[in-house]
Amino acid sequence: MKQLKKWLAALAVAAALPVADAAATVGGVDYSPLYDFHEFYFATHGRKFRVVSSGNPFPALPLDVMQARILPVMQANRPRPRLTFTYEVPPEPPRPEYRMVLVFDPANDLGAQRVCNHDFRHRPQTPGRVYVFAVYCRNDQVMSQTTAWTDATSPEDPRLGQMFGELFLVLFTELPLNRRFMPFGIWR
Repeated sequence: MKQLKKWLAALAVAAALPVADAAATVGGVDYSPLYDFHEFYFATHGRKFRVVSSGNPFPALPLDVMQARILPVMQANRPRPRLTFTYEVPPEPPRPEYRMVLVFDPANDLGAQRVCNHDFRHRPQTPGRVYVFAVYCRNDQVMSQTTAWTDATSPEDPRLGQMFGELFLVLFTELPLNRRFMPFGIWR
């Protein structure tokens, strides 16, 4: 009974918080039938995972400074594999080439297939708002895609870190997709 009272008190406190404290919103998501979290995990665990970035959500900062300051924020909120985010382009592209593409302030009609083929277009930026279109690519194939946005004033703003944490949980979901679970295994 004491546990129930504590839980109800915590719920009442959480319900009393203003809606403005919500740090991030993750938009719709789309997964390829080929998406498999285990493939992502084994391809990235203990390795460098390339990030391609287009656009600058903080125009007061030079692009290279913004990228250098956002990388540790992404790393601190990384998905489950022990990967290391990097902007480095390997001298010899790996096959398959896995990468995450972040397009800040994307054009409204920009699609994930174009993003995986290195075609980026942008719309005018909303000051104080970070809006990103995130696409997980394998070679030129789209594995998953989503959008996220939050209000943030700098790369170190805690709301930006929370946005990346939520975005990674959706973009690299561990939930099974298009699979039926049976008592003795998985049927595909």
